[in-house]
Amino acid sequence: MKPEKRILMVCLGNICRSPLAEGIMRAKVLERGLNWEIASAGTGNWHIGQAPDRRGIAAAKALGYDISRQRAQQLSFEMLAYYDHIFVMDHNNLRDVQSLLYDEESKNKISLFLADQQNVTDPYFDNALFEPVCKQIEERCEELIEILSAQI
Repeated sequence: MKPEKRILMVCLGNICRSPLAEGIMRAKVLERGLNWEIASAGTGNWHIGQAPDRRGIAAAKALGYDISRQRAQQLSFEMLAYYDHIFVMDHNNLRDVQSLLYDEESKNKISLFLADQQNVTDPYFDNALFEPVCKQIEERCEELIEILSAQI
């Protein structure tokens, strides 16, 4: 059965923020019995095939999510065409992703993950940031489910 919505989360390396968003959103979608496909990717290719950062795995686990089986992948043109909604974690990633697209219809399905047009802080260089970033992503996933569920 074709998914009702296809959502892609994007960050730089696909080992911190976007895998957290993918795993949390996937769990919340499954809880609600929604037929949505959730994935994540990075604009860079440094971590292809790697598991999420161990600190992210631990932060997610503390909130009840298992992201340990996810693997990093690099964003592709095929992904940009396939997914209905592409949420990027910061303004740099937004520019990078938008630069790959030529038509307005494609550009319209890309937006920043956070509603207030702020960046999701990259926790990679600060261990203490993983827990608050994980909680921030969890809260936003709840909001996005409500928003996207209301769309026809």
